Amino acid sequence: MAEVLIAGGGPAGSTLAILLGRRGRTVELFERAAFPRDKPCGEGLMPAGVAILARLGLIEAVGGRPFHGIRYHFKDRVIEGTFPGRAHGLAQRRTVLDRVLFEEAARTPGVTAHAGARVDAPIVERGRVRGLVVEGRARPAKLVVAADGARSPIRRALGLDLPPKRRRVGLRRHYRLRDPLPARFVEVFLTPDCELYVAPLPAREVLVAALAEARAAQGASRLFDAWCGAEPTVAGWLDGAAPVSELRGAFPLEARACRGAGPGYVLLGDAAGFIDPITGGGLAQALASAELLARSMPPDLDRDESWLWRFERGRKRMLRPYRILTRAMLWLAAHQTQAGRVLALMSGRPHLFSRLLALAGGVQ
Repeated sequence: MAEVLIAGGGPAGSTLAILLGRRGRTVELFERAAFPRDKPCGEGLMPAGVAILARLGLIEAVGGRPFHGIRYHFKDRVIEGTFPGRAHGLAQRRTVLDRVLFEEAARTPGVTAHAGARVDAPIVERGRVRGLVVEGRARPAKLVVAADGARSPIRRALGLDLPPKRRRVGLRRHYRLRDPLPARFVEVFLTPDCELYVAPLPAREVLVAALAEARAAQGASRLFDAWCGAEPTVAGWLDGAAPVSELRGAFPLEARACRGAGPGYVLLGDAAGFIDPITGGGLAQALASAELLARSMPPDLDRDESWLWRFERGRKRMLRPYRILTRAMLWLAAHQTQAGRVLALMSGRPHLFSRLLALAGGVQ
């Protein structure tokens, strides 16, 4: 019997499996999809996540294009900031990142990784989660980790779902450009209708993503093209570019859980809840939470479960500054007059902007 069962082989689940296996734990990892898989995602890994990849020894395997800061565009104003010191982000397709992490998990001693494995339900006895039903077969374990995404079936089965407060939608498509963009910045355009993100990827590709209120996202393909065409800089970059992926979307851009841990289980990554991807730190948060969980586990998982609540408190402390920043960015996106004033203020105080950027990147 494995000590830990992990439902979901994305960045959070696979990273946790690697870390636990390297610590001598026995783990089974279940992923319902086959690799490579594609997901609607920003595909920018902030510096805190890059540092974790480095500690895992996977930077070269993941590859990607480094970026050193964020540049915001609002009407005729441009404000840019770089991450402190030698910190940098990394832009790479999710098809690559997910595959590299899952394959490393599968190679890790102590980890048994299953792709194309359907997790049916958690096993709950006397108020405690004691395993998973996978493909109709009961698998007991000392701990179950639900890393099964924003719409986590396990979170729902345990009665932990809360309704989202916001109804926002995300759309994204990849393009191959005639000429590569400089990779120094991720470009963010604040427009009246949406926030547009352009991230430079390897092989002259870029990711273009749009976040908007759901009520504005009827006829998604037409609107996405209109949003890109209405921003002259983005339209210029995409002139003559070839789409290399289908338009894909995600809704809602928020998930909520009434708690993230309990007797015999932990929710991890998006399954534990998230506010909005507007500040681009979701992937880094997933990896950081997995690392914290691996460090928090005691040698004997049967002896005392109080560590679960200590982990949850620690995770909330770790993510609190980022959540505050995300809420502030959402407010500014909805109040563009004030957003212009804030950007004007930041342009005259570059050190303050760099501090906020360090916070978003997880390096402060």
